[in-house]
Amino acid sequence: MQWWNDLISWLDSSASQPTVFSAVVLFFAVLAAGLLAAWIASLAIKRLVAQRDRESKAAAIAALVDAATEASVWNSLTPQEQVLADRAVGQADIVVRLLPIRGSDVAANWAAHQLHELKRASATFGYQLDPAVVEFRDRLLEWQRRPGRTRRQFQNDLTRWRTQRQEPEQTAIDQQDSWVAEQHQQRYQGSVTIADENADDSTTTANTAPTVTLQGEQQR
Repeated sequence: MQWWNDLISWLDSSASQPTVFSAVVLFFAVLAAGLLAAWIASLAIKRLVAQRDRESKAAAIAALVDAATEASVWNSLTPQEQVLADRAVGQADIVVRLLPIRGSDVAANWAAHQLHELKRASATFGYQLDPAVVEFRDRLLEWQRRPGRTRRQFQNDLTRWRTQRQEPEQTAIDQQDSWVAEQHQQRYQGSVTIADENADDSTTTANTAPTVTLQGEQQR
């Protein structure tokens, strides 16, 4: 107890004031430095996360735009190329939905609808890179710059398409899409069968090449 009384007496004396003042200043300086370091680290982490999100969004948009280019010529792709394109679209769709941006799922739904329409248009109009692909690219780039306003536009488009959809017409469209896909599959299956037959014919021709006979060896 004596040491506590001595400490209180020393703090009350005039000789301790410079030491107490220096200790208080040092404490607040260390506290301020710690808070400043934490604030700078927080800003750096936020900037790193934002940069990574921008890179992920740019990569997803690039994949979707590339998928739109392939969707515009969908009917001219082989079944293997279509499978690879669908896998790339699926990965890009997941990346877009997982982005920490409000309305990313709306943008993914809008892009999926537009890609489906481009595939259907390729079966009708054939090989062409129509302005729909350019519009698709510009809308996604606009969403990257202004996600809030573009999200509302995407939602309005989805609502309009949903209200314009009629079940009898949609059933006929689905049947037409199934028929086009079946014809496309049969066409490439026929090409593979013809290629296999040509390969078999070439093998048979190679096997029927002239050989050296016993009489020929005796003449030598």
